[in-house]
Amino acid sequence: MHSRTMPALNPLLSFTHGPKCPVGSSVLVSPGCQRDVLQAGRHLPLKYTSDQGTKAQSEATAGWLRVDTQGLEIVRGGNATRLKWHCLRRQTRDPLFSAEVMQAGLALGASMELDLRVRADGGFVVLHDPDLEGETTGSGLIAEKSADDLRAVRMKGDSRRLIFSENLAAMLQSAHPEALLQFDMKDDYDCIGEKGIAHLAVHFQNIAASVIVSGASLDLIVAVKEKLPQLKRGIDPTNKLVEIYRNQGLKAVETDLLADMRGPTEPDTIYLHWPLILQAAKEGLDLIALCRSEDKLVDAWTFTLKDPQNGFSDGEWRDFSALLAMKPSQITTDEAPATERAWLKRTAGRA
Repeated sequence: MHSRTMPALNPLLSFTHGPKCPVGSSVLVSPGCQRDVLQAGRHLPLKYTSDQGTKAQSEATAGWLRVDTQGLEIVRGGNATRLKWHCLRRQTRDPLFSAEVMQAGLALGASMELDLRVRADGGFVVLHDPDLEGETTGSGLIAEKSADDLRAVRMKGDSRRLIFSENLAAMLQSAHPEALLQFDMKDDYDCIGEKGIAHLAVHFQNIAASVIVSGASLDLIVAVKEKLPQLKRGIDPTNKLVEIYRNQGLKAVETDLLADMRGPTEPDTIYLHWPLILQAAKEGLDLIALCRSEDKLVDAWTFTLKDPQNGFSDGEWRDFSALLAMKPSQITTDEAPATERAWLKRTAGRA
């Protein structure tokens, strides 16, 4: 982490948020970085207020700007890259698939992701694993359980109730207009079937927030397109592309990715594992630029700081800087505010 003597601000300025927006940690930003910070204006409040610190504190930070790091996006050279909250976690210590974090994100306009597993009755539950043992107090395959079977089941650790798709539909009725929620479908079309697609159509036809449905099953995404054309769609060809890369090389990766982007799913977003993006770039193939050439957004997943308190290690900084320079639309992380904070601290001394 770079260190320098900071001139202070007189008086120390801080952004204030409305009562419904939880305030994150704050960081001091140098005058040279203020333009990029202010270009993230959709997330900044409407006014400045004076933070009544001591005179010594004010003198120590003159000329610097204090901003709250909500973990929504990073702005570099005028280009904004959203930070997506993985598994409804704003930070690693948050519980897995937290309804409270989701509500906060919806109020702030955050990009968030959750996993969906189909139930026996055609509805869905917010869980990652195919069985209940790993994440909950229950047992057995989720696809064999109805909503009634799951009502008494609790999340491990803190005994929270499970979130059903019906709950999501209600929560999404009031959301910041820029909130984006990704439904990452963990079952394929053969498992979900027409019954599951019909359930989505009933509950998510008219919602306030933007929803993007993603998955590895292209048949499933095509079915979503046909029944819910208003929802955004995403595909994740990472595993397939890695195998193609190992066996056939980068040219075959490019050919296959182009075919998927031009195929019947008509995806809005392509989800790619960030190490694949960087490895391909080292060998001369810019996967993000390739996707942009087809008018697709790119989500680079999942970049999480090993030491959120202290920020980027030198290796993490090299990788993250290289990734951000390629201008992905968003980066998935389990430590969104810490990542934003670490970025601002690393770049604080640059004009």
